[in-house]
Amino acid sequence: MSEITHRILEPPAGFTTRESGHVMAQLDDLYHRLAEDTRGLTPEQLEWQPSPGSNTIGMLLAHIPITEIYWVQVGPMGLDTYRFEDILGIGSDDDGMPLDEGGRPPATLHGKDLAFFDELIAKGRAFTRRALQGLTQSDLDRVISRRCGADVQEIDMRWVLYHMVEHMACHYGQVNLLRHLEKFAAARKP
Repeated sequence: MSEITHRILEPPAGFTTRESGHVMAQLDDLYHRLAEDTRGLTPEQLEWQPSPGSNTIGMLLAHIPITEIYWVQVGPMGLDTYRFEDILGIGSDDDGMPLDEGGRPPATLHGKDLAFFDELIAKGRAFTRRALQGLTQSDLDRVISRRCGADVQEIDMRWVLYHMVEHMACHYGQVNLLRHLEKFAAARKP
């Protein structure tokens, strides 16, 4: 007899719109998978670089909530100045990204264990959940303008929410690639 696997995304309770609830469900699923895939990593594995100048798993685990909080503040909250330290306990540049060519991981993340990164992610998740819960249909229709260098971008709230999922998924893939590269490198050590 074959087993039936259910993969159904349901928006969590407490969201004003199903659309923002579905985005939260997508983010929750990605974060759950990321947590499963990073269990047991040591501080050394979190700091491992394939070569100087490349990201580490720890840098990515710090970068993901920093960037998510940035987009929540730009989009749903409509802020012009951004807070990071009072939300996460680290600043917006403490992930070390982007690294200079030949750069090493930032000192702010040196020796940090998985519990440190889990806490960053949990704080970011709570902040995002609170911001997305109250989004109304008119909020989702809102278009914002923001400067990006000399250019101006006009983006709607749906794009912001989409980009938060896209960003998370891309970096989750990088984390898994780094895990595999680190295992391969460790197996080849004499």
